[in-house]
Amino acid sequence: MSGDPAGHVARPTIVPDSETPPRTQVRRFLRAADGVAVDALYEPGAAGRTHRDPTGDPVAAGKGGTARASGTDVPTGAAAPRPVFVIAHGFTGDLDRPHVRRIAQAFGQYGAVVTFSFRGHGASGGRSTVGDREVLDLAAAVAWARGLGHARVVTVGFSMGGSVVLRHAALYGPEGGGARGRAAEHTDAVVSVSAPARWYYRGTAPMRRLHWLVMRPEGRLVGRYGFRTRIHHRAWDPVPLSPVEAAARITPVPLLIVHGDQDAYFPLDHPRMLAAAAGDHGELWVEPGMGHAENAAPGPLLHRIARWAVARAG
Repeated sequence: MSGDPAGHVARPTIVPDSETPPRTQVRRFLRAADGVAVDALYEPGAAGRTHRDPTGDPVAAGKGGTARASGTDVPTGAAAPRPVFVIAHGFTGDLDRPHVRRIAQAFGQYGAVVTFSFRGHGASGGRSTVGDREVLDLAAAVAWARGLGHARVVTVGFSMGGSVVLRHAALYGPEGGGARGRAAEHTDAVVSVSAPARWYYRGTAPMRRLHWLVMRPEGRLVGRYGFRTRIHHRAWDPVPLSPVEAAARITPVPLLIVHGDQDAYFPLDHPRMLAAAAGDHGELWVEPGMGHAENAAPGPLLHRIARWAVARAG
């Protein structure tokens, strides 16, 4: 499996340019820069700019104003159109899984949502490289979201997806061409949930099981037939940019790192390393009682994340 950095900034195929985002769901296969087909779904989210979140606080004010939603200032009005959230799921997930649909439904109350299945997952083509070439899949999804007419994009990743959104933000900066004079694949804010800080970590029992699943032929058979995940048999060569190295390169894009203090996969030294690398442009939330990734993220946390993203993606 080829690595980065230079080899992973190739542009995906051209997407249609639109000034008005669709008002209905759109599902299609995207094409990653290396030719892999990526199953993706666009959802316009809740209609209108004014809505009420589960806390009871309005999340939109007057034209061009600022609403305060549970402690987060949220720009509103014509000067701050609602963003599109591009969701990067964890290993063995896909866009049709119930836990991914739950995430999409929560974020859909604050903007449009793009969900997609990483290569080797669900209906997408190819085989999983467990976070390496998946950065191309995310780049294709972000470019598609911008091509549908969205000027503000937030990438939100969980576990493996959390490492992918970090590397994507480091490799696809806002400079360059594309729609409105900016690189079409760049993101305006990044949220990384339950992500590792370094590769090849085997310090917990779940991670030792995951390494067996990925690196052993019999494990890959279990992945294919037990988890509907097709895993590539080749090792990384070269090893891709690590999440902690990526976190240091994201500035000035706002970064939120979220991690549960009961995460059975990655202990708290991982998010703390990421936050230290991010410096002043990063923010760390350690969530009491939370476990790992999508299944463990409670509804109120998802709404807090969405409000943070809306406030900072402008």
